[in-house]
Amino acid sequence: MAEIVLGVSGGIASYKAAELLRLFTESGHGVRVVPTASSLHFVGAATWEALSGRPVQHEVFEHVDEVAHVRIGQSADLVVVVPTTANLLAKAAQGLADDLLTTTLLTARCPVVMAPAMHTEMWEHAATRANVATLRERGVVVLEPAVGRLTGKDSGKGRLPDPGQIFAAALEVLAGRPTDLSGRHVVVSAGGTREYLDPVRYLGNRSSGRQGYALAEAAAARGARVTLVAANVELPDPAGVDVVRVVSTEDLRHAVLAASAHADAVVMAAAPADFRPAEFVESKIKKTGDGVAPDVKLVENPDVLAELVRTRTSKRPVVVGFAAETGDANGTVIEHGRAKLERKGCDLLVVNDVSAGKVFGSEQNEAVLLGADGSVAEVPVGPKIDLAHAIWDTVVHRMDW
Repeated sequence: MAEIVLGVSGGIASYKAAELLRLFTESGHGVRVVPTASSLHFVGAATWEALSGRPVQHEVFEHVDEVAHVRIGQSADLVVVVPTTANLLAKAAQGLADDLLTTTLLTARCPVVMAPAMHTEMWEHAATRANVATLRERGVVVLEPAVGRLTGKDSGKGRLPDPGQIFAAALEVLAGRPTDLSGRHVVVSAGGTREYLDPVRYLGNRSSGRQGYALAEAAAARGARVTLVAANVELPDPAGVDVVRVVSTEDLRHAVLAASAHADAVVMAAAPADFRPAEFVESKIKKTGDGVAPDVKLVENPDVLAELVRTRTSKRPVVVGFAAETGDANGTVIEHGRAKLERKGCDLLVVNDVSAGKVFGSEQNEAVLLGADGSVAEVPVGPKIDLAHAIWDTVVHRMDW
């Protein structure tokens, strides 16, 4: 099992780090808690010692004979700082070292994950944004804060992500995934759109959004700034990801095009409806009692994937499409996939065989990755997070072209 340093800085969300500590220790990892002096005003050293089973210190001049300010960072397999305040972000970005936690960050040669928590105004300040960009360029995984209730009556972006989601992101980093998306902005769509006929009925599909969420989670673990456009998904938000919620295909189109304007890659894992009702009926459509169903006229929805390719500048962003296919008399799953790849013009197409209801809602997936350059890569059945990383491996390669 791994040796993890859990840094705790002085924010009101410090108490949530106790839940993260429990998740790490119950998974068998050894955890050394390194709090800042200000964080001890929120949660005392006795709590950290009891939960970790290890002594806690925060001053460089405590136990000098152990040279803790060097040894702790050198021996760590992972450093996670929860919460990370604006002050600590600034110190880390500038390489300041005035306590045990900041000296540990300077000596650590292992992956570092930071989960910021602060008021919205502090997070959005130009200085904080510059510090975050600097850290990401150095390979630090800085998770995006969540949106929600902050201290007092305030709400907005700056809330600490759920400890369980931070734990999942940390395990991805600990698994040795590369931080090759550091400094990159990626956009992922997920879920299935809904096209309403009336206030209660809609045209939809079976997409659960799990593969898109796995893609967002994997990208965040690899250091990317991630915008996740989620269409009617009932899953917990991945830690460190900006989530934009949409309903219809037109909503999805607007959100994806806006987010992708300055993105390095866009992965269209969502399942947008191909058609929508020509008219929306303001009141519920009633049965007539004569056994005759109403005629519903459909019109074609915009092709978001094709529009992304058509409107991009040069080869940015790298565009990835998904194809849920079944074989038929006109061709195999792969043949249909190749035709779609040529028709859409994207850089990579992820082809899923959905015959007999496979893939939808499942925790596992398998696919064939078809490249516009003629490449073919088969990803065997496994957890959707594995397919997500296989996709990012391919995308990262294309970013360098």
